[in-house]
Amino acid sequence: QVQLVESGGGLVQAGGSLRLSCKAVGSIYGINDMDWYRQAPGKQRELVAHITSGGSTTYADSVKGRFTISRDNRVNAVYLQMNSLKPEDTAVYYCSAHVWARGSLGYSVYWGQGTQVTVSS
Repeated sequence: QVQLVESGGGLVQAGGSLRLSCKAVGSIYGINDMDWYRQAPGKQRELVAHITSGGSTTYADSVKGRFTISRDNRVNAVYLQMNSLKPEDTAVYYCSAHVWARGSLGYSVYWGQGTQVTVSS
């Protein structure tokens, strides 16, 4: 079994910073793309940042220049550094990863449990 375990959410004032972490645990053969999504109340889940196994990144326009996604393949982890936070960044943040679990036939998408980020004005 594979799980994605998230940490790092919380309450911060506008202009502040938070760092989210997500670690894949279990019997893993390999991890391909890793992503961070968010879902605000009453809104659809949206892709915030994406990173390939080789380290190439893409971002939603709303977070470009403020958020940075990174990964550490040695520990099967992905991170999201969030700076200059705004009230509109308030949401539940989810990590996602394409994981090849040992014993399976290929890659499957796994999701973290979600972590709340609240930015006060």
